Amino acid sequence: MSLQNASINVTHFIIGGFDTLNRPIAVGVFILIIYLLAVLANMANIMFIVSDKSLHKPMYLLICNLAVVDIMYTSSCNPTMIGVLLAGVNTISYVECLIQMCVFHLGTVMESFVLAFMALDRFIAIIYPFQYHSYLTNTHVLVLTFILWFVAWCFMCYMPAIVIPLPHCSSRLRYTFCDFPAVLRTTCVNPDKYFNEGAIIAFFIFFFTFVFICLSYCGILLFVKLSSNNEKKKMGSTLVSHLICVIVHYGPAFVQIIFTRLGVVLTLEERQGLLIGAVLGPCLVNPFVYCFRTKEIKQKLFKIFKKLNTYD
Repeated sequence: MSLQNASINVTHFIIGGFDTLNRPIAVGVFILIIYLLAVLANMANIMFIVSDKSLHKPMYLLICNLAVVDIMYTSSCNPTMIGVLLAGVNTISYVECLIQMCVFHLGTVMESFVLAFMALDRFIAIIYPFQYHSYLTNTHVLVLTFILWFVAWCFMCYMPAIVIPLPHCSSRLRYTFCDFPAVLRTTCVNPDKYFNEGAIIAFFIFFFTFVFICLSYCGILLFVKLSSNNEKKKMGSTLVSHLICVIVHYGPAFVQIIFTRLGVVLTLEERQGLLIGAVLGPCLVNPFVYCFRTKEIKQKLFKIFKKLNTYD
């Protein structure tokens, strides 16, 4: 039987990634709480920066952009998983699934791009402090941010371009939401070729952004050796926030790579757990890190709490 004859007309997908889960409601409540905290924290950071003209500086524009990416990233898949676990809504339309796939992977790419851009910002601020405001103006940051979004969208065009023309032999997703591997496995073709192509693109993005961040850190560390103790403390405090965000974003991917190299075969549930953690972790950690470790945002937050206490 030809692929064309065996294929079906898919208008909706059934999400089957949680079928073997023992306590779906508990997991759903956990994801819901983390999701709400992540969205509210990122929205608070955006509001702090947008409403305060003194924070309209390159570094804070990058923090604001990171918050926008985090909201988009976590909202791409968590509402679907929450709907499946708590409301029993385990279907998603074909078009919505493709949109979710694109937005999810766009968030993944943009998270790497923004962290690399923030590393560049810290590198210039520490190595060239006197030229910083001429190198990275608000206009330059906005233009470079737009370019990164455009490049990320260009990478994402690959996925719908591959999936849409292919015939589908199943409407059941083995995963917990619509990402590229999940949708591709519903088609009638051998997915290995496309997985390899996707892996090359993912490796290119993750490897080069991570290497760029590492090189910027190496340059800063070499410069720090020649600095005074007070300057070292100030630089260390500046880098810790960014380093935490980098570890949380790249950590799950490296854990999976290390397990694969050691010959540890992860089950579907374990891979999905890592994927969910890779989404929830950065989107929750990033806003709190920059909220509590950035002096200006922390001071603004304390002023708000102080006003609330005076009203009480």
